[in-house]
Amino acid sequence: MSTPVRAAVGEGTNVTVSELAIRGGRPLRGRVDVKGAKNLATKAMVATLLGETPSTLRDVPDLSDVAVVRSLLEVHGVQVAEGDEPGSLTFDPSGVESAHMEEIDAHAGASRIPILFCGPLLHRLGQAFIPDLGGCRIGDRPIDFHLDALRKFGAVVEKLPSGIRLSAPDGLRGASIHLPYPSVGATEQVLLTAVRAKGTTELRNAAIEPEIMDLIAVLQKMGAIISYEPNRVIFIEGVESLRGYDHRSIFDRNEAASWASAALATDGEIFVGGARQQEMLTFLNVFRKAGGWFDIQEDGILFRRDGELKPVVVETDVHPGFMTDWQQPLVVALTQATGRSIVHETVYENRMGFTDALVKMGADIVVHPHGLQDGPRRVARRELEQAAVITGPTPLHGADIVVPDLRGGYSHVIAALTAQGESRVSGVDILSRGYEKFLDKLTALGADFDVIR
Repeated sequence: MSTPVRAAVGEGTNVTVSELAIRGGRPLRGRVDVKGAKNLATKAMVATLLGETPSTLRDVPDLSDVAVVRSLLEVHGVQVAEGDEPGSLTFDPSGVESAHMEEIDAHAGASRIPILFCGPLLHRLGQAFIPDLGGCRIGDRPIDFHLDALRKFGAVVEKLPSGIRLSAPDGLRGASIHLPYPSVGATEQVLLTAVRAKGTTELRNAAIEPEIMDLIAVLQKMGAIISYEPNRVIFIEGVESLRGYDHRSIFDRNEAASWASAALATDGEIFVGGARQQEMLTFLNVFRKAGGWFDIQEDGILFRRDGELKPVVVETDVHPGFMTDWQQPLVVALTQATGRSIVHETVYENRMGFTDALVKMGADIVVHPHGLQDGPRRVARRELEQAAVITGPTPLHGADIVVPDLRGGYSHVIAALTAQGESRVSGVDILSRGYEKFLDKLTALGADFDVIR
């Protein structure tokens, strides 16, 4: 048996790993620690543009998405430096200036983060530019919600062959906005724009994910006046100026749930340091129903199986529902459950494509591209939804796999670690977008793999 190779993905080492040879059939055991959520850290970094004094963000994960935002901030004149403790960054926005379209495009890469720069840059500079946006290929992620909201604030939107230019000749003013869907990105856009707009903004049908609440906490530290009601309504009273902040990011609940599902799939035992119960209540309920056992401790949560895995029915939804990012790793574990599980994906229309590789490895999964009509539902049906019916248990065997997206890619790696025999998994470099020191963590858990290239 080969010795697992230690390699870095998203570790700031300039090493790009694109293919792994994984030998499965070994339970993952040990401890991994999760840092700040990328879905908060990247947005809190953008918020530094709004302050008149420096900001410090702590527990920043070392991820490629974070590197993209840092580069974009630096292109716009923000001075970014290492903070006073490991994993912290400081941001000095005193020299913010316009950036050339070519520079923004070059640094943005496949990230969709640049859309969130619009509000802060319109306040600081009176203009902003958005290049063509990329991201994971898991379905249509239109920016219409963002642009419609910005127009209501008074922004002028001009579409160009290379992207979108925005200006605010008369400044930005508060608005009444009702989102057609509680989009996390659009809610963040409104928050980052409304805090310095003249007047009051009322946002209805807002997203209320824990990362949104943490962003509100960041903005309040900066001097913003934000209140929210239990019916997804957020009120923002615009202020003339904001100061910097000092904030520790909320933990990454997506990564925590991923490792929990890995323990379930491989019949291992993983302690996830930094995970907290409150933000994972919905996941923990499903984990327990599926035959998982967990022990909530002061510094994290221990995950393992509790006997035979059981089938479950899952409907993804916005918070406080079951997150769409949680379902893909869980599906791998459900291939080992006795009986028929159903996963209704209601958030993204193309997120079941990753199951093709699992079927290739021996799983019994049937995807219904237009969802399933039968059975009781808690989440209202959406036109774009899909459903996967997983029948198990089915032994998985090694195969050659190409990673499709971030969470699907993680799921493929875990499936390869669950399977008997060797798998070749290519395209794993995308995991650097959401999993810090991923291969180091696999090594610490006893995974057997080699880096091919």
